[in-house]
Amino acid sequence: MIKDNQKYFNQMHVVIDAIVLIFSYVVAWILRYRTNLFGIPVRSLAFNSYMMMLLLIVPGYLLFYFWFNLYTPKRVQGRRKELVNLLKANTVGLLIIILVLYMLKQEHFARSMLFLFYGLNVLLEVIVRNIIRYILMEIRRRGFNQKHILLVGYSRSTEEYIDRILSFPEWGYTIRGILDDHAIAGTSYQGIKVMGRIENLMIILSANKLDEIAITLGLNEYYRLEEIVALCEKSGVHTKFIPDYHNIIPTKPYTEDLMGLPVINIRHVPLSNTFNAMIKRMIDIVGALLCIIFFSPVMLLAVIGIKVTSPGPLIYRQIRVGIHNRSFEMYKFRSMKIQKPEEERKAWTVKNDPRVTKFGKFMRKRSIDELPQFFNVLKGDMSLVGPRPERPFFVTKFREEIPRYMIKHQVRPGITGWAQVNGYRGDTSIRKRIDYDLYYIENCSVGLDVKILFLTVFRGFSNKNAY
Repeated sequence: MIKDNQKYFNQMHVVIDAIVLIFSYVVAWILRYRTNLFGIPVRSLAFNSYMMMLLLIVPGYLLFYFWFNLYTPKRVQGRRKELVNLLKANTVGLLIIILVLYMLKQEHFARSMLFLFYGLNVLLEVIVRNIIRYILMEIRRRGFNQKHILLVGYSRSTEEYIDRILSFPEWGYTIRGILDDHAIAGTSYQGIKVMGRIENLMIILSANKLDEIAITLGLNEYYRLEEIVALCEKSGVHTKFIPDYHNIIPTKPYTEDLMGLPVINIRHVPLSNTFNAMIKRMIDIVGALLCIIFFSPVMLLAVIGIKVTSPGPLIYRQIRVGIHNRSFEMYKFRSMKIQKPEEERKAWTVKNDPRVTKFGKFMRKRSIDELPQFFNVLKGDMSLVGPRPERPFFVTKFREEIPRYMIKHQVRPGITGWAQVNGYRGDTSIRKRIDYDLYYIENCSVGLDVKILFLTVFRGFSNKNAY
């Protein structure tokens, strides 16, 4: 039943997309040739000539939407990923249309109208797809269009999977029960009961209409994995595997194919790709130069304030640990009184710290003291966005206390980061901070960097945890 619903939904979605494409194209033509918004409309081609292009655009764009996974189920697909795929599909479509017009030597076909169509179609697709998403979420939240799942195995991953499913009813999943050879029948977690032993799978399947089987075995039962997978697949029901080692393997594992032998890398770091690293570095250089120019009046005022309120150097240089565990000097405007190296505390600044000057406290609250780090970015020691670097003392301490702490040094440290815009700055949970840093490292992209920079403007400049 779910498969039939999904097939019907996809067909409806294709029809809706076709309508949006036609509507966007016609509106783009009207704006270009029936209004003066873009200059005096001068037409060299007839209306019918423009509309004939729809015979190429509609099927072509729908094909691109399939290629860019825009018709995959929306149960757990993120809005940001869908937007990125939508932009990719529309950009490829636009470039191909322009290429076709160039090859056919259609000089009189207005390129400006195509760009209007591009912007309108993306905007309307985003609106329509979010409306569809909202409607589906409401339907599923009310208990309709559900996927019924049976869990095989009782482990940590079983409980975490149940927690997530129950926390997001809009995903439309209903867990019917658990099969396990060690837990006693009737054992319950969050209202989900153990129904019996794994060997009863075929009997339970015949008595219940199930859409999916999720294998959630514990680590100590992986020796049975092949046997249980074979049993599940014999049922003909779609089967998926939720590993009990997800705290080790990333959510987006990078796999290699060695002549048919899958190899899973423990950590997927997008910035290990040369092209991704090059793009990020170019953005860092351009962004740092623009920020230095834009914030130069603020930095001048900071220099004057430091000089007037406290004797000593303007810039404070501190050793931090960066990419590949290499140490570098990080620059900050000096916000503390001059101290001897042996007197400097090996601790974070705390509330009402006597070392901080009055003007320094003002700068810290507004992150003005961090502005010289744009020069660190130009030098290549830091990036605009990334995990915040720590002093060697803390790195040595945390690498022993916090699992996966050292993974943050696989990328350049940043002026701002995913942890910082989510409130984990200064004297806050280091473990939570690392969780956010790891998420960034494994999901780093230009889109995520832009989002973090945008959020920094509204959340990062004013820091309640900075003392």
